[in-house]
Amino acid sequence: MKILGIDPGLRTTGFGVIHKQGQKLTYVASGTIKTVEGSLPERLKTILSGVSEIVRTYQPDCAAIEKVFVNVNPQSTLLLGQARGAAICALVAADLMVAEYTALQVKQGVVGQGRASKEQVQDMVQRLLMLSGTPSADAADALGVAICHAHSGEALATLSAIAPELAKKGLRVKAGRLIG
Repeated sequence: MKILGIDPGLRTTGFGVIHKQGQKLTYVASGTIKTVEGSLPERLKTILSGVSEIVRTYQPDCAAIEKVFVNVNPQSTLLLGQARGAAICALVAADLMVAEYTALQVKQGVVGQGRASKEQVQDMVQRLLMLSGTPSADAADALGVAICHAHSGEALATLSAIAPELAKKGLRVKAGRLIG
């Protein structure tokens, strides 16, 4: 299975593609989509076109994207949300299933703890994928999203498969968690 991870940003959107075979993860590609200064619609078009091109080039089986966190500056949060929306539109237009993970989930999935620094994420991504060099912060975050999905995607699929049986017992699955 080929997984595309996206770390959305209005100025720089990171992407990372990995291949999962059994428990083995292999690096395929990573990089960034950079937008030039200009109007918001032009920048969103660049993100939409860039993600569409990545999907055409690498033909992933599924995609995962980082969720927006609420920032101190509401305007920044709104702009990031729009960049994320442009990336998601490109993914769903290509008929890809899109999973979403918080930064905390990604850090826990890659480093083992949710308060990891960007440098720790970069280091672990380099080690897990046996890269010869350290990827840029945005590319490492995107690869981290893909790694997180590779590890937790199976668990979510299992939970979804047993959800009808859980419902009979008064339990349900919400956002990947079992709720009683």
